[in-house]
Amino acid sequence: MPCMDDDDLRRGKPSCHKQYDDATALLVGDALQSLAFDVLSQPQLTKQASQQVSMLSILAKASGSSGMAGGQAIDLESVGKVLTQTELENMHSLKTGALIQAAVLLGAMDGSELEIIAVKKYAACIGLAFQVVDDILDVEADTSTLGKTAGKDADSNKPTYVSILGLAQAKQHAQQLYSDAVAALTPFGEKAKRLRELADFIMQRSF
Repeated sequence: MPCMDDDDLRRGKPSCHKQYDDATALLVGDALQSLAFDVLSQPQLTKQASQQVSMLSILAKASGSSGMAGGQAIDLESVGKVLTQTELENMHSLKTGALIQAAVLLGAMDGSELEIIAVKKYAACIGLAFQVVDDILDVEADTSTLGKTAGKDADSNKPTYVSILGLAQAKQHAQQLYSDAVAALTPFGEKAKRLRELADFIMQRSF
C-alpha cells in the first residue's frame, strides 16, 4: 500500500491496492488476520483449552505491537536513517521473524521444553536469513524474477543488510544463519525434514 511499501507488484501481479483500491487492500488484510484467529479458535483444533489459549496468545503477540506491527513501525521510521546491524536485526526479528517463529511454535506445542527451545532457535535464525536473502535479491534479481520492483529498497533509502554489510558479507551472514538454523534441528533427526527443506528453500529462492 502507498502508506507502507508502496509497491505496484507482488508475486508478479498487481498489488491489491493497485488491482482494487486502498480501502479494499486494508480490509482484506484485516479480514485475513481475523481469519487466522478464527481458525485457531475452532474446538476441533486441540482437546486442551489451555494449549489453545497459548496458541492464540502466540499469534496475537507475533502480529501485534511486540511483533509484526511493531517491526513495521520501526521499518517505516528507519527510512533515510543509518542503523547498526543490531538495530536492523531487532527490526526484522519483530517484523518478519516474529511471524515465522509463531508459525513454527504453533506446530511444536506438544514438544518438550528443550524441543521448543530448539525450534525457537531455528525460527529466529531462519527468520533473519529470510530477510538477508530478501535484501540480496533486491540487489541481484530483476523485477520479473522477483515478482516485485527490484532495487526498491535502495531507491527508497531504506537500511538493508547489503547497505550495512556489503553484498559479500551479507551473503556470508545469510549462510551462517542458515547453518545455525539447521544445527538447531539436530535433536529432531528426520522428524525435522520439512523444516530443513524450508531452510533450503529460503536460501535457494530466486523471488
